Amino acid sequence: MNYRRIRQLRPLLKAGRWLRKAFAWLFGILKKLKPSFIKRLDWYIIKKFIGTYIFSIVLIISISIVFDVNENLAKFTQYHAPLRAIVFDYYMNFVPYFANLFSPLFVFIAVIFFTSKLAGNSEIIAMLAAGVSFKRLMRPYMISCVLISLLSFYLSAYVIPHGTVIRQNFETTYKNKRKNTAADNVQLQVGQGVIAYIQHYDNLMKRGYGFSLDKFENKKLVSHMTATDIQYDTISDTKYHWKARNWKIRQLKGLREHITSGSQCDTTIMMEPTDLVYSKGQQETFTSPELREYISKQIDRGSGNVVQYQVEYHKRIASSFASFILTIIGLSLSSRKRKGGMGLYLGIGLALSFAYIMLQTVSSTFAINADFPPMLAAWIPNIIFAVVAYFCYRHAPN
Repeated sequence: MNYRRIRQLRPLLKAGRWLRKAFAWLFGILKKLKPSFIKRLDWYIIKKFIGTYIFSIVLIISISIVFDVNENLAKFTQYHAPLRAIVFDYYMNFVPYFANLFSPLFVFIAVIFFTSKLAGNSEIIAMLAAGVSFKRLMRPYMISCVLISLLSFYLSAYVIPHGTVIRQNFETTYKNKRKNTAADNVQLQVGQGVIAYIQHYDNLMKRGYGFSLDKFENKKLVSHMTATDIQYDTISDTKYHWKARNWKIRQLKGLREHITSGSQCDTTIMMEPTDLVYSKGQQETFTSPELREYISKQIDRGSGNVVQYQVEYHKRIASSFASFILTIIGLSLSSRKRKGGMGLYLGIGLALSFAYIMLQTVSSTFAINADFPPMLAAWIPNIIFAVVAYFCYRHAPN
């Protein structure tokens, strides 16, 4: 037996235990609080819901990994990707990213699956016959959605972006070999009336060539700085720290000007490498606080390359509420006992889920490529399917 391989797989096993412990921790909080509105029936449905949700994630993601390995095995071999990097840098971050991305679909599958089983065993009929209204039956489903939505939002806003950086670096090195690492003729506002220009910027070296910095007051040029190149200080304790080489500053005061120059100087310029080079999927590598700060900074600079960041920011919030909408649809469709089984309504439900995901993608694309409000684009799928959920709820069994 290869004990080295077993030791390498320990972090993967720990990831599975972490997901189980996360829900156990949430359950523990509920049990310690002991809310009076959570009865034995609620605990029964909540455990069924969460258990089926985790099972569906494990099942579908396992199948996805098999297909992904089959598709990328040739590239991994071609670029000599080490096994450790494949497992821990790629798949350890691949799994939570796609699990959270399709979390509303997993929620819907879980609701359809175990609710249809309850209805098939006449348990739903027994609950309704005992005086439990359909509205009351929805309570444990909504409590489960609160737990799942909170966990999903926390992962997408704070945890997954860090893993996405590692996964994208792996894909650049061993899979796609494509990444935008340079920019030409970059001009941006770095402060009030301060305009920076870089003729060419190399993101690998964090160095810009042909640099100039103009400061304006009352629409008049008062200072003009030039440098052959500037280097971003990656080991500095503070942000925005640059080193300029072969610099010259012209101070303009009316008809007079004062020129100073030198071979090297340290300076603070309110820009970072992330402001200069944009790569595909870069918005997914920012946590929500970083996204909010970046959006605010880019809007103040007058940058137009900010829509995809706004869409990503609002989509993380809107996706958390999708679990509630799809749960109501799934419960309304699968709570009635039928002779034909759940096949037809499972198909209808899955079609609605995929339609939701497709609409989410289409609306995001419209916001990025057309003049469409990013916030509205992120919430349109929820608004439309909230109407569908209300229609299903009104026709649910009572």
